[in-house]
Amino acid sequence: MGANIGTTVTAWLISLLGFKMDISVLSIPLMAVGFICTLGKKSRTKNIGEFIIGFALLFLGLSFMKESVPDLQSHPEVLSFIAKWTGYGFGSVLIFLVFGTILTLVLQSSSATMALTLIMLNMGWIPFEMAAAMVLGENIGTTITANIAAAVGNVQAKRAAIAHTMFNVFGVIWVLILYRPFLSFIGKIITLFGYPDPTTATFAGEVEGTQTMESTAALYGISMLHTMFNLINTCILIWFIPWIEKAVKWIIKSPSKPEEESFKLKYINAGHLATAEMAIEQAMKEIVHFAEISKRGLGYVKSAINEQDADKFEEYREKLVKYEEISDRIEYEIASFMNALSKEEISSDSKAQIRAMYKIISELESLGDSGEAISRILSRKNAHGQAFDEDELRKLNRLTDMVDKAYDVMIANLNVGYDNLKDISNAYDAEQNINEMRNTLREEEIANLEHDGKNYQTSMYYMDVISQLETMGDFMINVSQALVKGKE
Repeated sequence: MGANIGTTVTAWLISLLGFKMDISVLSIPLMAVGFICTLGKKSRTKNIGEFIIGFALLFLGLSFMKESVPDLQSHPEVLSFIAKWTGYGFGSVLIFLVFGTILTLVLQSSSATMALTLIMLNMGWIPFEMAAAMVLGENIGTTITANIAAAVGNVQAKRAAIAHTMFNVFGVIWVLILYRPFLSFIGKIITLFGYPDPTTATFAGEVEGTQTMESTAALYGISMLHTMFNLINTCILIWFIPWIEKAVKWIIKSPSKPEEESFKLKYINAGHLATAEMAIEQAMKEIVHFAEISKRGLGYVKSAINEQDADKFEEYREKLVKYEEISDRIEYEIASFMNALSKEEISSDSKAQIRAMYKIISELESLGDSGEAISRILSRKNAHGQAFDEDELRKLNRLTDMVDKAYDVMIANLNVGYDNLKDISNAYDAEQNINEMRNTLREEEIANLEHDGKNYQTSMYYMDVISQLETMGDFMINVSQALVKGKE
């Protein structure tokens, strides 16, 4: 819903600036300024540079589109052809709605279609009423492109795309039902700003590059219609989000094995990325997701340690084996994504961040290996008919809880991010606590072996589990260190 409102800004930029001045004259100087900014070391400066370049390209493209539109005085047959489709009353509205939908689908961009609509309106090709219908069609067409993009995504991505479709289709339906009153409402808003009502005013289009009050009113009217359509639609549907959620869940069913779904990549897309910075941000979010999945594996480790029933233990063992395979797959997919990204032209800072991210995913994959290693130790223990006593289980649970807290610290540091993380004393404290607990438990167990005559084989399994849990703490401190050492 927020994205639908935000995309209306493009129409306003074009209406306010694109037709009143030849801003394309400034495009090349703006690109030069933007390029210089992208050479800066600070990410904020680079982002500003890319924004300036994108802004310049937007209006340079608009200028090219305007120049490519033929003059109706030289080509009256074009106007007569279009005029034939505007004489069918409400049927014409539906025709231009379908035209706007198809055009958006072909161009794969509602912003580009909106720019073309404004040009056609400004040049006098179509009346305001038909331009409004095209805008409604564009709102449907853009949902089709979202669904195409989501086709390769997970269930949540597909549900989001369906929700987008439901939002826009619902809005188009109620606007079509109230089409005349809604256009009149838009006309009244425009007249409040001192312009003629675009729904009743007539104009022949732009004359020798000069904007008339009528043509300006028409441009503002279309931009206002686009904005009000999405604002009113949001104000209506924001109260029905729980029902929309239920509807999309009914349309897009959860997989038969819901747990499998959570292990698909959530943030890395298969499609082309606009900028390296955006790609790095997506990869970093995916790494956080990777860490959260890895933490779930620790829960199965704790359950496996405490489980006495052989069948239930086998379920937990299989879970840990599966988590190890999952961590291998996620590491490979993230690494493949970053390999492709490394081939792009990126800054030295971005290269350093990518190196740190390679280190992080390697450590996260090792955490999965440790979980699977603990399952093998426990499996051998059970095969030899050994069992931990209550005191050993209590101590292992204490150490596992410490590892769990270290997981929380690691994930918190990952969420702070490469650019903002300055202090990792929390990670050092968590690792030190684990090391001290490991040393204490080992010394106590050795003392018990010497004085109480405990079973040696059981003690070895016990200390092997302790060693693996402590190793998991090492992997986690390595993750936090990679975040801060990458910058150094």
